[in-house]
Parts: sequence; structure tokens; C-alpha cells
Amino acid sequence: MDDTPVVVDSPDVTVLPELESLIKSHITGIEARKRELKKLREMVTDALGNDPTYQEHEKAAKEAAKIKNATKSQILKSPANQEMVKKTHEMAADIKEMDEALSEYLREFQRLSGANEIETDDGVVREIVYVAKLVKRTGK
Repeated sequence: MDDTPVVVDSPDVTVLPELESLIKSHITGIEARKRELKKLREMVTDALGNDPTYQEHEKAAKEAAKIKNATKSQILKSPANQEMVKKTHEMAADIKEMDEALSEYLREFQRLSGANEIETDDGVVREIVYVAKLVKRTGK
């Protein structure tokens, strides 16, 4: 598979079908590799599952994890710790909201200014980057 990026210099009529073909071949290649990766992971899991030493160590690790989780649960039962956990969840939600708003602000800034960079208050120049991904359409 050719990973050379397509550079569009002119609005050539053949570019769009070629780009669409490239996208479709990459999707096919990615899906094939994902299936192969799944099979390989299953083989590794089977190899580990058939090793008695690994099984013994896994059992000990699970028991240690149970003890650790019970200790963690006990520590987090105190009101002070519950309050800290609540604040961490709230702060994480705030950060997510702020990130989403920033994304919209940057999109609008780029649309209005045409610039792909912005200098922050600390003098650091940051580039505006977008990530595109392909998701299956849900039946509507």
C-alpha cells in the first residue's frame, strides 16, 4: 500500500475520484489489518492461557488486585476523600467543556482570520490542528 500523501495543486477533475479511491483502499487495508491484529492477539492470549506459570502468576495478581481495590474503597469512604473525588470529576468535566469550547473558538478564529497559528499570552506560538476520522453512519 502506498502511503504517499496526495498533494492537490489544482482543481483537477480526476483528483477527487483518485482521492476517494485512496480513502477506500486505506479503509480496506485498515480493516484487514485490524482483523489480522485480532487473530494475533487471540493467539498471544491462548499462548499465555496455556502456560501454567503464567496462570499461577495471573491468579496471584488478581488476588492482589482484589486486596488493593478493597483498601482503595475503604480509604475513599471518608467524607474528605469523597469530596476530593467529587471535585476531580467536576474539574474533569469542566476541562472537557472548556476543550470543546476552545475547539469551536479556534475554528471560528481560523475562519475569520485565515490564520493557522495563534500566539498565547506566554508568547508561545501554537498551530491550529484538526483531526478527521471516519465513522459508520447510523441508520436514520
